[in-house]
Amino acid sequence: MDIPVAWSVVLIVTALWNLLIWPRFRQRIVADPRSRDADGRATKFLTVHSVLIAVSLALALAVGVLGIVTLL
Repeated sequence: MDIPVAWSVVLIVTALWNLLIWPRFRQRIVADPRSRDADGRATKFLTVHSVLIAVSLALALAVGVLGIVTLL
């Protein structure tokens, strides 16, 4: 693939940003009292946010790989 180096760097920086931010967000979600019910089971709040975080991390990896591949 042939794109300008600047765009490859943007893709890599975007991936790194997402890989840094989303795990920290997950820590806050897991610690939130809305994440567990009175019996300690995961709530929909935790489930939905876990799915969003997983999808975002997967996209971050894909964007990062794309950025690296376009540099080569």
